Amino acid sequence: MAIQLQQALDVGKYIVTQRLLGRKRFPLVLMLEPLFRCNLACSGCGKIQHPTEILKRQLTPEECFAAVKECGVPVVSIPGGEPLLHPQIDEIVKGLVAWRKYVYLCTNGLLLEKSLDKFQPSPYLTFSVHLDGLRERHDQCVDRQGVFDKVVQAIRAAKARGFRVTTNTTVFEGTDPKEIQEFFDFLAMLGIDGMMVSPGYSYEWAPDQEHFLKREQTKAMFREILAPLKAGKKTWNFNHNPLFLDFLIGEKDYECSPWGSPSYSVLGWQKPCYLLNEGHYSTFKELLEETNWDQYGRASGNPKCADCMVHCGYEPTAAMDAFQPQNMVRAMGSVLGGV
Repeated sequence: MAIQLQQALDVGKYIVTQRLLGRKRFPLVLMLEPLFRCNLACSGCGKIQHPTEILKRQLTPEECFAAVKECGVPVVSIPGGEPLLHPQIDEIVKGLVAWRKYVYLCTNGLLLEKSLDKFQPSPYLTFSVHLDGLRERHDQCVDRQGVFDKVVQAIRAAKARGFRVTTNTTVFEGTDPKEIQEFFDFLAMLGIDGMMVSPGYSYEWAPDQEHFLKREQTKAMFREILAPLKAGKKTWNFNHNPLFLDFLIGEKDYECSPWGSPSYSVLGWQKPCYLLNEGHYSTFKELLEETNWDQYGRASGNPKCADCMVHCGYEPTAAMDAFQPQNMVRAMGSVLGGV
């Protein structure tokens, strides 16, 4: 199963509690960015294009713990930059696991194998490894030869030592659906614990602005990619709410919930979401209460939001929709192994 039963139960309990408290907007996943430095320069990335003085900075473990406590989320995703470059990343992860937070440490995999001794396998820790395709495609995306083979070796090493490992794949214009299907087959044979897939977001700072998908392109692309899954010919193990996959292929029409995955970094709480950068707040309370949320999402008419279908904005919406009686059985597919 991609999403562990205990995680699904804990997140479900959290959502019910928030609703009983009458909260309209609340976070599900904190995107905790302890640093922006990276050992790769991927063409579609908008997270490493900061001035040198910003790239040199990093959050302390205490700052990370304070941010998690402040927003109270059950799940913490640790992207970057490359988190394994942080000299205290093991201390950060250990502290969050002790709090029984579900931690997804996002890594490009280059430092993973030699970093394994820093961590202990736990149902609360998952390494989320960036892979955008098979060898030629992935090495092209990260602009470095040999990365794919090194990452696959690291995944095998992590799995052999009992760690949970998932993958995170971004789909861009020009992606060959059949090649992605072959890639998913390869990941299944690799024995990973789940796959995440999402269309790329057109970061303003990303070097490559030509290959981001428009909304209708995204739907058409994912309809073709996921056709064998929908037809029951494949049993790919996705680490997604199936309702989000329905959204990607156009069977669901969701609005974005940007507050569902807030982002905290050395700059503070990013306004309004992980993808857009329109300033920062010093507290989560300010982010939640002072952001004009009506200015964001497709319904707002904001051109920056028009083509976005990224999981950090729409997976929280799918999580809310899962509580509708007609959706409950389908939503459990990510836990029970169906889609």
